[in-house]
Amino acid sequence: MAKAIMMQGTSSNVGKSVLAAALCRIFYRDGQKVVPFKSQNMALNSYVTRDGGEMGRAQVVQAEAAGLEPQVEMNPILLKPTGQASSQVIVLGRPIGNISAREYHLEYATSALDTIQSCLDKFHAEYDVIVIEGAGSPAEVNLKARDIANMRVAKMADAPVLLIADIDRGGALASVVGTLALLDPDERERVKGIVINKFRGDISLLQPAIDFLEDYTKIPVLGVIPYFRGLNIQEEDSVALEKAERQVPSGEMLDIAVIRLPRISNFTDLDALEAEGVARVRYVESAAELGKPDLVILPGTKNTIEDMRWLNEKGIDKALQAHAAGGAPLWGICGGYQMLGREIADPTGVESSLPAIAGLGLLDMVTTMEAEKVTRLATATLCGPGPFLSPLQGLTVRGYEIHMGQSIPGGDQPAFCRIRQRGDETVDVVDGLVGGDGLIIGSYLHGIFDNEPLRHHLLNTLRRKKGLPEIDFAGIPSIRERREQDYDRLGEIVRQNLRMDLLYEIVGLQGAAGPQAR
Repeated sequence: MAKAIMMQGTSSNVGKSVLAAALCRIFYRDGQKVVPFKSQNMALNSYVTRDGGEMGRAQVVQAEAAGLEPQVEMNPILLKPTGQASSQVIVLGRPIGNISAREYHLEYATSALDTIQSCLDKFHAEYDVIVIEGAGSPAEVNLKARDIANMRVAKMADAPVLLIADIDRGGALASVVGTLALLDPDERERVKGIVINKFRGDISLLQPAIDFLEDYTKIPVLGVIPYFRGLNIQEEDSVALEKAERQVPSGEMLDIAVIRLPRISNFTDLDALEAEGVARVRYVESAAELGKPDLVILPGTKNTIEDMRWLNEKGIDKALQAHAAGGAPLWGICGGYQMLGREIADPTGVESSLPAIAGLGLLDMVTTMEAEKVTRLATATLCGPGPFLSPLQGLTVRGYEIHMGQSIPGGDQPAFCRIRQRGDETVDVVDGLVGGDGLIIGSYLHGIFDNEPLRHHLLNTLRRKKGLPEIDFAGIPSIRERREQDYDRLGEIVRQNLRMDLLYEIVGLQGAAGPQAR
């Protein structure tokens, strides 16, 4: 049987996902066979596994930190909000339908316990350590009876709990004490350590608060993690976008504007562009904010029709059409690609009560929503014309598809690429379209900018268009190599600020625990 440790928070967005990834890295570097787990995740940022299953992005990051290939059992229940207080429910990587929040909590949630238990049993048999992430707070009294993501899972996994508080938002001490007060006695007994996260300043000034917490709760403060930035650790919650850069960059930085759709999904597609350090990726929510960027990206969305309606209401549709008419580049991904077409139709109400809506009309195709969801890895060769694609024709790229609906071209605009492999199946089908003299590009492929040659060529083409010198990317580590380095850095930051001896004791592991923080 594996040992287990669970990270629960005093609220959402306290840093549970990142700290769970850090523990995965620490145990992995310490020679433990470690696996991440989150029973139920609500997120619009998702990922497709090798066998075509869909799972939350946070567990993908944690799997990478643990040296593992992602598998859907790491996140057996994924909820993708569709709007109108409902979500698409995905179980073990496959969608089972859209369910209202009320129906889910009252009728469905606890029926998933057998699925959760079977995943835990699998990991208990195959690994040394299971690092479990909770969801929201364990003290939500209105949801507690049907909660399948916090204390019930800790009991199922026989996992001690670390309670995480975000001190940067304020009220950390009260949130710890209040959370503990609302737990049942047997639940409180499971909390074996407190972690203060995102601390800025002189830790000696915090010591009286640490002493108070330990004395008042009789639970040790396992560590104080400093507020840090500059690590390329992907985030799945759109809350992260609220703090994203909105100012137009100056100097030699490229300006890439991303339309911040209300139901934006898979915005991690843009991380690789920003990671090169030569472009500022900013998120805009109005036509006035758009300005004159070097590139506009229409990202994925969980509800294309409703977000297309939002574009129209905000006047962003007209701004994008004017942007394209002026010869400026525009790239649409998945739902953003669908918006670039002439029409999006949903005759059976798969995503929206609106049966159809006009698109931006920049690509000659029509999209029809279908009940069957496409989720698969894809390998393709580029074939489009224009300054961004013509020099790369024949280049092999990899990505993944997650979409409802099919887009049918209506004219003779060239395709973006030819997909050669979907999962384990060899195919030869076209994907995407290219218009506007090669400056308007649309495709279903997520993760497209993770492909180094395409990304480097795109950035240098934009720099030439702006009158800037090209960048020599030779010798620069790949995105994957940089992520590995950042996982190591993340692990060391957390290791240096946790009482590792106590952590190992809480988990029940023997052996070297690494450098001690206290």
